[in-house]
Amino acid sequence: MLETLELLGNGFLIVFEPLNLALIIGGCALGLFIGAMPGLGSVNGVAILLPLTFLVPPAGAIIFLAAIYYGAMYGGAISSIMLGIPGASTAVATTFDGRPMAKLGLADKALTGAAVASFVGGTISVVLFTFFAPPLAHIALVFGSPEEFALMMLAFATFVGLGGDDLFKTIFSIAIGLVLSAIGFDIISGEPRLVLWDITGFMHGINFLVLAIGIYGIGEMLWTVEENALGGGKSMLSEATVTVARTFANLRELVSSWKTMVMGSVLGYFVGILPAAGATPGSLMSYGIAKQMSKDPDSFGKGNLEGVVAPEAANNAASTGSMLPMLTLGIPGSPTTAILLGGMVIWGLEPGPRLFVDHSEFVWGLIASLYAANLFALIINIAFIPVFIQILKTPFTILAPIIFILCLIGGYAPTQDMHDVWLMIVFGIVGYLMRKLDYPLAPAVLAIVLGPLAEPALRQSLIISNGSFGIFFSRTYAGPIMIAALLLLFLPLFKMGYDKIRNRKS
Repeated sequence: MLETLELLGNGFLIVFEPLNLALIIGGCALGLFIGAMPGLGSVNGVAILLPLTFLVPPAGAIIFLAAIYYGAMYGGAISSIMLGIPGASTAVATTFDGRPMAKLGLADKALTGAAVASFVGGTISVVLFTFFAPPLAHIALVFGSPEEFALMMLAFATFVGLGGDDLFKTIFSIAIGLVLSAIGFDIISGEPRLVLWDITGFMHGINFLVLAIGIYGIGEMLWTVEENALGGGKSMLSEATVTVARTFANLRELVSSWKTMVMGSVLGYFVGILPAAGATPGSLMSYGIAKQMSKDPDSFGKGNLEGVVAPEAANNAASTGSMLPMLTLGIPGSPTTAILLGGMVIWGLEPGPRLFVDHSEFVWGLIASLYAANLFALIINIAFIPVFIQILKTPFTILAPIIFILCLIGGYAPTQDMHDVWLMIVFGIVGYLMRKLDYPLAPAVLAIVLGPLAEPALRQSLIISNGSFGIFFSRTYAGPIMIAALLLLFLPLFKMGYDKIRNRKS
């Protein structure tokens, strides 16, 4: 313990060198902007700015890129809350309650909650990273395909209840999402699958952001246009204010959400350390569990602060967790850490167990920088809340075309294919119609995220076990996770049956 603290102290000495401190502050500010831009996200941001790191020493380079990564995790919540457009896949769960809060004139509370939850999630995860790296790296190493599929099943189980009271509409929504996630090439045979009308654009599958931005960006804009027309043209987006007194009141109110923050932080971190899982499943699971734990689950999706706090704590914790397998095992835990891993190799650093011994200054400088980046990202985020609020005060006649253009850019950026832009517009119309018909949108969006993760894990597991599903119950870690997932999955059905029996008796 004392040795760890001493190494961490040496890391802080590296962090507080003027160049490294400037890189942290600049990286957090850049990351905030990158995360807030729909379709850009931390992956593209880190990739674009990677060449700049060759101008500074390796320790400063990784500190700069890690600060961008952290800032982007904070920034993803901004467009989700302000415009209803997820800045990245990690921020889609924040849209569910963040956007309704903004419409109710509580955008400052949602933004403050997102910033503080991100800070708590980041801090808890860095502390876990600092003191428990070796045993947690071992857990990540023993997680194979069966454990990954069991975890995906648990994620599905946590959001079965997200669609409200109509369980069958929720299941239908999940099924649609899973079908859409299967479009493209079969992962084993390589044959084209569900390529509609032989349109070549479907060959690369459906990008998650295309679906999310279509449904939550364009669909939300169409819904708001209709509401404004029915309401005589009065914009619902201009009722926003921020004062110092309100900010402190919001901070005091957040104290009551500390359990949700801790839950999201711990869950997000442990999901983040698993190779190929990343922050998106962690944030979705955290939202689902927060709703199930809540005393007022019906308020979720209508502007519940805990619906913002839970996913934001989880995605920031997961972003730190994903660095653990990268540093200790040389296995990236997310797409962004894969780029960081490539940067380390270019800088002449070989990730793995020896990294902590051979390049301890580099490693502990990075860990200490995460503490500093977390603090500066919080300060920058809260300081800019009045600026973000001004966006909501823009007349809707001006804001609507800006939202539409941002959606088009966000849909085009990931694949740079016009096919995805047209597809996104179609998803926007479908999302609007689903909302009119009272079909839940969240399960479909979340299914298309988890589908590409769950399918290869399932098929690889069945190949290992010669087609036996017993592999998901016989392994040390997979078994308990799968049992918990099945219990959560069938709980709504048991509840429905129990309610019917009770109603008959009465």
